[in-house]
Amino acid sequence: MKQKHFYAHLIQISEITLDLGELNVTADERLHLLSLLEANIHNVVLSTILSELSPEEKKVFLSNLVLNDHDKIWKHLWENSIDLEEKIKKSVDNLLEEMRKDINQVHRSK
Repeated sequence: MKQKHFYAHLIQISEITLDLGELNVTADERLHLLSLLEANIHNVVLSTILSELSPEEKKVFLSNLVLNDHDKIWKHLWENSIDLEEKIKKSVDNLLEEMRKDINQVHRSK
């Protein structure tokens, strides 16, 4: 991931990056696909987190997110949610699994 997000230590995208590298696409197209992957991961992470927080907790989380204060983000999340790191990992793993299926389908169709 280009920018280090507060959840970067939880996410492993090397396998799907290799899968994308095997596609018969231009370098620009590959970079675009990686950008879309990162955006989808970010959306899944935020959705997972926001679904666990109360409206007031969401405000605090989003405020810390805008400040990009990783320590404050995690302190707040640990205080207000149970097993959130595991929930994030599971949500992202599900997304990556679906994306890998799509990539494999492209490989099989050629």
